[in-house]
Amino acid sequence: MSLVSREQEPLALPERRVHVVQGEHYVTDDASVMLTTILGSCVAACIRDPLAGLGGMNHFLLPGGEGEDVTTDSVRYGAYAMELLVNGLLRQGARRERLQAKLFGGARVISGLTDIGDQNARFAERYLKQEGISFAGGSLGGERARRIQFWPISGRVRQMALAKDEASVFEIERRTKPSAPVDSGALELF
Repeated sequence: MSLVSREQEPLALPERRVHVVQGEHYVTDDASVMLTTILGSCVAACIRDPLAGLGGMNHFLLPGGEGEDVTTDSVRYGAYAMELLVNGLLRQGARRERLQAKLFGGARVISGLTDIGDQNARFAERYLKQEGISFAGGSLGGERARRIQFWPISGRVRQMALAKDEASVFEIERRTKPSAPVDSGALELF
């Protein structure tokens, strides 16, 4: 009787979900992490460096622009959110020329008001172009809110449209408070 040695299959790591809310960003090199968020008019950028094996996601409410006072609540603005995400990736070893981005959100979930979703989407696309970051697709616009799941190491993204009768994403986005910004060491001059 001979004994046959069976190779044990490696144990799969349990998936860990991290929810990214308005004004937040998250960067990781952990293959077991899946980032998720719910978007209406907000936009989330899912950016990764495939060679460095890391990626991250942000979630912003407003594009920010000239003449707006973004210092009072800067975590809500796209310009600040994009800088935090890109700088977080670079700090952990990503290279700007290898970054790949997918953009999601920017829906017009409330008729009759300014189309902030379209402004967010246009801002995010313009930002990527100006910064020389490769735009690898995504899903922007429309009239439906969406849930996004992003696996930052593989770059895989799953999008699920939310039914119109589900809880208002506008209400979810309004109730969600961003955490206080981390002191980045920046100086404010008066």
